[in-house]
Amino acid sequence: MPTRLRASHGFTLIELLIVVGLIGILSAIAVISMARARQSGNEAAALGSMRAMIGAQAAYAATCGDGGYAQSNADLAKAPAGSPPFISLDLEKADLAPTAKSGYVVDVNDNADPNNRDVQPAADTCNAAAEASRAMYYVAADPVGRGVTGSRSFGSDRRGTIYFSNTAAIPNPIPAGLDFIQ
Repeated sequence: MPTRLRASHGFTLIELLIVVGLIGILSAIAVISMARARQSGNEAAALGSMRAMIGAQAAYAATCGDGGYAQSNADLAKAPAGSPPFISLDLEKADLAPTAKSGYVVDVNDNADPNNRDVQPAADTCNAAAEASRAMYYVAADPVGRGVTGSRSFGSDRRGTIYFSNTAAIPNPIPAGLDFIQ
């Protein structure tokens, strides 16, 4: 008497475990790739913010600061009479960690170089800045969480060159020998 073959309905436990394991491996790879892509996007946004700040400082010096530069995000965000502000509202608030832009704190500061002198008193700037315009400035973009929101820190000054560091914030004033973005 011939043996009857049993009809197979469904998958075995081993087949299911293999499929679940493969899905787990693929999703882990996808999560890592997404995190790297997000960091890359945040760094690109930080570079864009740095370029916007450098351009805003040049415009401020040419029109408002009598050749001097603003010393804070807030001063660049103040609009001169009849003109738009030098930077957008998101960059005005980007100097504080809770309101960081794209995972980076972007902050304009007084340059620590001892030759940084006042150029124009605050009351005489075209936008009534809170601080006097100075001969130099320093702007930095640092990740809120290094390795999480970004891996590089950026810094620039009146030269307009954007420097970066993979390990720490860019010192103020910017020392010689740092890598820079071309």
